Amino acid sequence: MVFWEGYVSDEAMGTFAPIVLYWLYAGFYQMLPPLDNYRLHTRKEEEEKNLVPLGVVVRGVLLQQLVQAIVAHGLFLVTSTENSSGVTVQPTILVQIVQIGVAMLVMDTWQYFVHRYMHHNKFLYRHIHSQHHKLVVPYAIGALYNHPLEGLLLDTVGGAMSFLVSGMTARTAVIFFCFAVVKTVDDHCGLWLPGNIFHLLFQNNTAYHDIHHQLQGLKYNYSQPFFPVWDKLLGTHMPYRLLKRAEGGFEARLVKDD
Repeated sequence: MVFWEGYVSDEAMGTFAPIVLYWLYAGFYQMLPPLDNYRLHTRKEEEEKNLVPLGVVVRGVLLQQLVQAIVAHGLFLVTSTENSSGVTVQPTILVQIVQIGVAMLVMDTWQYFVHRYMHHNKFLYRHIHSQHHKLVVPYAIGALYNHPLEGLLLDTVGGAMSFLVSGMTARTAVIFFCFAVVKTVDDHCGLWLPGNIFHLLFQNNTAYHDIHHQLQGLKYNYSQPFFPVWDKLLGTHMPYRLLKRAEGGFEARLVKDD
């Protein structure tokens, strides 16, 4: 039993809830006061280093989400397991937890290798992936600001593979995709806030991904969105230190620079 049962189908929730949650969570960060004592970059750095205005970022994210919604809706229709009464039998909670774990592993694996290849292939980086790195100083709304082809290949196909390989139902997918979206937004929020549960539970977090957006860290910390396993296994893990800036806030600094 879920709160939307009887009001909205699992398929509709799986299609649209992650999009709505993206804008709610990213919007929350956008509306916060400056919080200079918790920023990983100063506001001046954000203004000077980022190469695209907010309006362009918003339009880019909306385009990617449109494609994701179309693919998700089609995927749910094709894989529906409704019986003759129009009911989908849901697996046990334990099975759903295992399925979510499998989906996390599949998504991490797919995104690591595609992401890494886009950095090492000069053509793909120059013409496709560099669009995401125009936000040198990440912020929440820009979490899904990508070239449309990258959005399709990295995020949409990666999400579809996670769903299919794990064997989850549309109802379980609502939980998984909403969690993945919130985690991705948080990784790009640019703030190191006290008590942030993602910073406490995940090594792959806001500071970890910030290293990747730095010029010296472009060839490191490819793992996203959950765990740094592939970085550690394949030698692309870059440790860092969080240092307090004299003018307030923090700096995520590569350890090899010390």
